[in-house]
Amino acid sequence: MPFISPDDGHLTVFNLFETETPAGQEQVLDAMRDIIDNATYPGWISSTLHAGQDRPGTANYIQWTGLEALEARYAGEGFKRKTVPKFNELATSVRLLKTEAEFVQRHPGLDGAPELSPARDDYTVIIVLGVAAENQKELLDTLATPEEWLAEVPGYRSHTYFRGLDGTFLVNYAQWDGKEAYDAFHALPEEQRPRDVRDARARARSLVTSRWANTYHVVHSRSAQG
Repeated sequence: MPFISPDDGHLTVFNLFETETPAGQEQVLDAMRDIIDNATYPGWISSTLHAGQDRPGTANYIQWTGLEALEARYAGEGFKRKTVPKFNELATSVRLLKTEAEFVQRHPGLDGAPELSPARDDYTVIIVLGVAAENQKELLDTLATPEEWLAEVPGYRSHTYFRGLDGTFLVNYAQWDGKEAYDAFHALPEEQRPRDVRDARARARSLVTSRWANTYHVVHSRSAQG
């Protein structure tokens, strides 16, 4: 199963699809499972499919050896003439976000790198933060710092910051025990957070130009290694 590590050098693509209804979500999931199960693309490492929880939608977390391999896939006639039109028809919104992992933190009680697997029960949160290109590095430096206090937050498992290759966004991919734990953390009053965390959040809010989020659970995964 895939693992998250900034040291692996992988290109990570987040394919984020939104649908109007749960039935529409199931159609996208079925179509995506078929693509994943038949993937043989040069440079493709793994794909992990997520089903939306709070809102209908899907997220496909895809690891590639690098940008060249991904662009070869995007340039293929099958992708341009079949795959893109199909998902534009099934989904109300399609986002293909090219990123690199820059920072990972995991609860100290959990061993190893964060794993993505349908055998796990992670409540996954994906947040996309828009930012002006000239401010992306500052936003990343502000948010991607160790937060030891999270070890005491009930339900916290891990979070990772990914840098958008085009310079206009960051992605936060976080794993929690469940919805109740994450909602409690999200709603935690600012005064109950450490002072340095409050300062960083305030600075980040001044830099962020947009925020998009949804929650998921992993339903399918496959890698090139079987």
